Amino acid sequence: MNRTKRSERKEEKESKLPFKKGIVAIERRQHPRLNLELPMDYVRVNSNENYGGIVANASEVGILVYLPEKVEMGTVLKIEIFYEKGAALDSIRAIARVVWYDLPARKRWGERRYGLRFKSIDKRNFDKLQKLLRERVKTKG
Repeated sequence: MNRTKRSERKEEKESKLPFKKGIVAIERRQHPRLNLELPMDYVRVNSNENYGGIVANASEVGILVYLPEKVEMGTVLKIEIFYEKGAALDSIRAIARVVWYDLPARKRWGERRYGLRFKSIDKRNFDKLQKLLRERVKTKG
Protein backbone atom coordinates (compact mmCIF):
# COMPACT_ATOMS: atom_id res chain seq x y z
CA MET A 1 0.00 0.00 0.00
CA ASN A 2 1.47 3.36 -0.89
CA ARG A 3 1.85 6.30 1.45
CA THR A 4 -1.03 8.30 -0.05
CA LYS A 5 -3.60 5.54 0.50
CA ARG A 6 -2.44 5.10 4.11
CA SER A 7 -2.81 8.78 4.85
CA GLU A 8 -6.24 8.82 3.16
CA ARG A 9 -7.40 5.90 5.34
CA LYS A 10 -6.00 7.59 8.45
CA GLU A 11 -7.83 10.81 7.61
CA GLU A 12 -11.02 8.85 6.92
CA LYS A 13 -10.72 7.08 10.28
CA GLU A 14 -10.05 10.37 12.11
CA SER A 15 -13.04 12.05 10.47
CA LYS A 16 -15.32 9.38 11.96
CA LEU A 17 -14.15 10.11 15.51
CA PRO A 18 -16.81 11.81 17.67
CA PHE A 19 -14.58 14.78 18.57
CA LYS A 20 -13.10 17.66 16.65
CA LYS A 21 -9.44 18.59 16.51
CA GLY A 22 -8.52 21.80 18.28
CA ILE A 23 -6.75 23.40 21.17
CA VAL A 24 -7.80 22.54 24.69
CA ALA A 25 -6.78 24.80 27.56
CA ILE A 26 -6.68 22.96 30.86
CA GLU A 27 -6.48 24.87 34.13
CA ARG A 28 -3.61 23.30 36.03
CA ARG A 29 -4.03 25.35 39.17
CA GLN A 30 -5.30 23.63 42.27
CA HIS A 31 -7.39 26.75 42.94
CA PRO A 32 -8.62 28.12 39.57
CA ARG A 33 -8.78 31.88 39.21
CA LEU A 34 -11.90 33.82 38.36
CA ASN A 35 -11.70 37.03 36.35
CA LEU A 36 -13.06 40.01 38.29
CA GLU A 37 -12.66 43.74 38.23
CA LEU A 38 -12.95 45.04 41.78
CA PRO A 39 -11.48 48.08 43.52
CA MET A 40 -9.09 47.53 46.41
CA ASP A 41 -7.10 49.50 48.95
CA TYR A 42 -3.75 48.43 50.31
CA VAL A 43 -1.10 49.57 52.73
CA ARG A 44 2.33 48.14 53.47
CA VAL A 45 2.32 46.41 56.86
CA ASN A 46 4.89 48.86 58.32
CA SER A 47 3.34 52.00 56.81
CA ASN A 48 0.29 54.22 57.09
CA GLU A 49 0.23 55.33 53.45
CA ASN A 50 -2.90 54.00 51.76
CA TYR A 51 -3.10 53.30 47.99
CA GLY A 52 -5.78 52.02 45.64
CA GLY A 53 -5.59 49.29 43.03
CA ILE A 54 -7.67 46.94 40.91
CA VAL A 55 -8.20 43.21 41.46
CA ALA A 56 -8.17 41.54 38.02
CA ASN A 57 -8.70 37.94 39.13
CA ALA A 58 -8.95 35.94 42.33
CA SER A 59 -8.85 32.46 43.79
CA GLU A 60 -9.01 31.08 47.31
CA VAL A 61 -5.24 31.45 47.69
CA GLY A 62 -4.43 34.73 45.98
CA ILE A 63 -5.21 37.57 43.61
CA LEU A 64 -3.84 39.27 40.50
CA VAL A 65 -3.80 43.04 40.99
CA TYR A 66 -2.81 46.22 39.19
CA LEU A 67 -1.11 48.72 41.50
CA PRO A 68 -0.01 52.31 40.75
CA GLU A 69 3.43 52.04 42.34
CA LYS A 70 6.39 49.70 42.40
CA VAL A 71 6.21 47.13 45.21
CA GLU A 72 9.12 44.79 45.87
CA MET A 73 8.89 40.99 45.86
CA GLY A 74 8.14 39.63 49.31
CA THR A 75 6.46 42.84 50.50
CA VAL A 76 3.57 42.16 52.87
CA LEU A 77 0.42 44.22 52.32
CA LYS A 78 -2.81 44.72 54.25
CA ILE A 79 -5.50 44.60 51.59
CA GLU A 80 -9.19 45.37 51.42
CA ILE A 81 -11.21 44.29 48.37
CA PHE A 82 -14.54 46.07 47.81
CA TYR A 83 -17.59 44.50 46.16
CA GLU A 84 -21.35 44.96 45.92
CA LYS A 85 -23.48 42.89 48.24
CA GLY A 86 -27.04 43.58 47.24
CA ALA A 87 -27.58 47.33 47.50
CA ALA A 88 -24.69 47.75 49.95
CA LEU A 89 -20.91 47.77 49.69
CA ASP A 90 -18.95 45.06 51.50
CA SER A 91 -15.27 44.22 51.70
CA ILE A 92 -12.85 41.37 52.23
CA ARG A 93 -9.78 42.05 54.37
CA ALA A 94 -6.59 40.01 54.36
CA ILE A 95 -2.83 40.17 54.57
CA ALA A 96 -1.02 39.15 51.40
CA ARG A 97 2.55 38.83 50.14
CA VAL A 98 3.84 39.89 46.71
CA VAL A 99 4.98 36.65 45.06
CA TRP A 100 5.62 37.95 41.52
CA TYR A 101 5.32 41.07 39.41
CA ASP A 102 5.76 42.35 35.86
CA LEU A 103 4.71 45.20 33.65
CA PRO A 104 1.26 44.76 32.10
CA ALA A 105 0.84 44.12 28.38
CA ARG A 106 -0.87 47.47 28.04
CA LYS A 107 0.22 50.19 30.38
CA ARG A 108 -2.61 52.01 32.12
CA TRP A 109 -1.91 54.81 34.60
CA GLY A 110 1.64 53.54 35.03
CA GLU A 111 0.27 50.45 36.76
CA ARG A 112 2.23 47.29 37.38
CA ARG A 113 0.80 43.78 37.59
CA TYR A 114 1.35 41.76 40.78
CA GLY A 115 0.54 38.30 42.04
CA LEU A 116 -0.40 38.33 45.72
CA ARG A 117 -0.72 35.21 47.84
CA PHE A 118 -2.88 35.39 50.94
CA LYS A 119 -0.72 35.14 54.03
CA SER A 120 -3.47 35.63 56.58
CA ILE A 121 -7.23 35.78 56.17
CA ASP A 122 -9.66 35.12 59.01
CA LYS A 123 -12.55 32.69 58.65
CA ARG A 124 -15.20 35.39 58.24
CA ASN A 125 -13.33 37.08 55.38
CA PHE A 126 -12.39 33.74 53.80
CA ASP A 127 -16.07 32.72 53.83
CA LYS A 128 -16.97 36.03 52.12
CA LEU A 129 -14.28 35.40 49.48
CA GLN A 130 -15.55 31.87 48.78
CA LYS A 131 -19.13 33.12 48.52
CA LEU A 132 -18.12 35.93 46.15
CA LEU A 133 -16.22 33.50 43.91
CA ARG A 134 -19.13 31.01 43.87
CA GLU A 135 -21.62 33.77 43.00
CA ARG A 136 -19.43 35.07 40.18
CA VAL A 137 -19.10 31.56 38.72
CA LYS A 138 -22.91 31.18 38.76
CA THR A 139 -23.47 34.50 36.96
CA LYS A 140 -20.92 33.57 34.27
CA GLY A 141 -22.40 30.10 33.66
